[in-house]
Amino acid sequence: MSKNMAQLKLVVFDCDGVMFDSKDSNRKYYNRLLEKFGHPLMNEQEEDYVHSHNVIDSVNHIFGDYPREIEEVNQYRISVDYTPYLEYMAIESDLKEFLSLLKPKFYTAISTNRSTTMGAVMKMHDLGSYFDLVVTSLDVEKPKPHIEALEKILSHFQLSADEAVYIGDSMVDREHTAGVNMRLISFKNPELPAEYHVNCFLDILQLSIFQE
Repeated sequence: MSKNMAQLKLVVFDCDGVMFDSKDSNRKYYNRLLEKFGHPLMNEQEEDYVHSHNVIDSVNHIFGDYPREIEEVNQYRISVDYTPYLEYMAIESDLKEFLSLLKPKFYTAISTNRSTTMGAVMKMHDLGSYFDLVVTSLDVEKPKPHIEALEKILSHFQLSADEAVYIGDSMVDREHTAGVNMRLISFKNPELPAEYHVNCFLDILQLSIFQE
């Protein structure tokens, strides 16, 4: 990393796979859609896909062999109450402690492909006070991996990409940050190309960019 890199001022979080282990929640939700329409449950590749993509892309992907049903599936999913699935989202044990340590010094934001459920997730876990800005797939025309959400966040804080870092766990996040040349912290994914790799939130505080 260049020694001329600007001082860190903003930390941006992904939601699924970072703030929460939500694979079980996503698995149950999307498998319910498949079961409703009489199709086999997701395979491992499909589970990985829906874990990191927005709901519209995810439905298009897992129903790719049944394109004539997609419109009906989307009408049905809108009627489904997602609230029961939130209990299957496991919050990272040190997330709130990490956020408490961040807040005095750094701005905090979320860029997520989660959509209508994000507000309920924040409320259920009392996270609202920890974040200055939350950008979901509903707040942009083009969701991740497109750069629109990060551009929106940087504009809000009037910062440049080299004054920020993103915490993510997937190639969607790598593409998301690469588009604006933002540093990436890979969370619990040692195989993901990133500037930094960690296994828990408190380890992040030991990274060189947080020591400057």
